[in-house]
Amino acid sequence: MIQRDEIWVGLLYGILIPAAGFMVLYNLFSLLEIKGAASGIGFSENFRERTLAIVAIALNLFILSRFRKRRWEKAMRGVVIATSVLAIAWLMMYGVKLF
Repeated sequence: MIQRDEIWVGLLYGILIPAAGFMVLYNLFSLLEIKGAASGIGFSENFRERTLAIVAIALNLFILSRFRKRRWEKAMRGVVIATSVLAIAWLMMYGVKLF
């Protein structure tokens, strides 16, 4: 982990961790579907992607907790900004179909 209390560090972690988390979770569920342990049939359109995206965004809570313990307020601010941008992007992509 980079040892800097900077906004750009928080932005970097706030974007990369959810992106990596989404890829890992998506591939895990794809593998489970191939093996027959999970199925997406019967759910609404884009259910898996929508849910995995919101879980990936929630992974930023772990980063926030870690930065709070180190008292890195600027880095925390970067994570909050990144989380807000990701949440707005999620709403723009999937929120229209929900409501």
